[in-house]
Amino acid sequence: MAASRPTVRRRRLAALLVGLRERAGKTPDMAAERIGCHRTKINRIENARLGISLGELRDLLSFYGVTDEAQVEEAVALAQRSREPGWVQRAGLARPSYTDFIDYERTADYVRSFQNSLIAGLLQTPDYARAVISAAPSTLEHDEVEALVMARIKRQEVLQRPEPPRVCVIEGEAALRLQVGGSAVMRAQLEHLATMAQQPNIEVQVIPDRAGAHAGLAGSFVLFGFPTPSFSEVVCVEHRTGTLYMETPEETNEYTLIFDSLRSIALSPRDSLDVISKARQELSRT
Repeated sequence: MAASRPTVRRRRLAALLVGLRERAGKTPDMAAERIGCHRTKINRIENARLGISLGELRDLLSFYGVTDEAQVEEAVALAQRSREPGWVQRAGLARPSYTDFIDYERTADYVRSFQNSLIAGLLQTPDYARAVISAAPSTLEHDEVEALVMARIKRQEVLQRPEPPRVCVIEGEAALRLQVGGSAVMRAQLEHLATMAQQPNIEVQVIPDRAGAHAGLAGSFVLFGFPTPSFSEVVCVEHRTGTLYMETPEETNEYTLIFDSLRSIALSPRDSLDVISKARQELSRT
């Protein structure tokens, strides 16, 4: 039987523990001696292959000199929920890679998304999402399509939290012109996009067609940022059969540079709203 896939929360906890141990100047052998286990157990915990009891966790945090109660509670919460399936897993709606994507999205405090030809998932209307999902050459039944649509819309609940993530979306102008679902669906989508772009935590910029070749021609991506220093960023690139995740500093730095480059050639948020409004008005005449 294949080993179970580590949850996003367990990977975050593992990265947190590694960072705390290294900053405290402790070795894996020292950590193992502290909680009375073999070094291999520490290695498995730090590789997110094994969970940790709350007693062992609190003991290690004390050993690493962690006195900030908020940091202790963050680690405890991650440990408590490390085996808990996300709502997508419970509903049986998606493959593991999509489940991870949603978990990253729900726990990030900063989301940067570049979309060349489609509206970003967090900003889609149900009808637009339905048209996108239905366009795939698959054998999904109607009920399965509707379940995926509702899953996509449920993801947007993160934007309604008391402390929602900061969201920066860069759209290619083609995403505003492509009539996904027909003109009526697209008009409603653009109106929704304009409304969301005026929320204090959401920023939408458009790269005009006249910008020509740019750093995003290789494809769309999402860059998640997290408040935990030892697990700060993850890049997600979706493809037909899953999602590619990149977590090393070299990879995330490269995509940060790409996003910053795209941002520098995109229209300002105010001018982008004007372009969105113009595209919606043009659809009203069709």
